This record gives sequence, C-alpha cells and structure tokens, in this order.
Amino acid sequence: MSVDQVFEKLEKNFNPEAAKGLDLVFQFNIEDDKNYHLIINDGTCNLVEGDHEDPSVTLIMNSETLEGIVSGETDGMQAFMAGQLRAEGDMMLATKLGELFTLN
Repeated sequence: MSVDQVFEKLEKNFNPEAAKGLDLVFQFNIEDDKNYHLIINDGTCNLVEGDHEDPSVTLIMNSETLEGIVSGETDGMQAFMAGQLRAEGDMMLATKLGELFTLN
C-alpha cells in the first residue's frame, strides 16, 4: 500500500462524532515519502499534501511504520517506545488519533 493509499484509508475511517468541537492539525512527516497534514475542525477532516505552518502535533515516522499503525498491525505507543515514531508539539494529541479514526 502506498503512503497516498494509507492516508486515503485514514480519511475514509474518520469519525466525525469524535471530532465535534475540535480544531487540530496533525502533521505527518514521512521520512521516506511525502508529508501530509490532517486538519480536524469541528467534525470535519481535510487531508492535505505537504506541510502545515503551525501544526498542533507533528508525527515523524517512515512509511512502513505509518502503514502498520493505520492497518492495526503496529501499536502506536509501542512504535513510539521503540523509536519508530517521534512526536513534536502536543504529544497527548497523538493519543486522540485512535478516537478520531477507526484504525484496522
């Protein structure tokens, strides 16, 4: 699965109910592919290729780790502890991804 396909799947699995009242930007820096960011705004999700100038949290990983997390094969917290995933900014927001997206 390509990084583009992984992000398309993530966008399709968005849970608008969990995002009511939220205004967040998740920046994904993919070390071996393109960067993307997700803009979550009061129940909506907008996927944009490239970098956001002021993300709420930035998640840095390679494409294999991204695909594993989105498919559910890799636990995000384990990837973080193993150094496969780094976060900059409000790291607690990274834990919200599981609520905002149905990962499987």
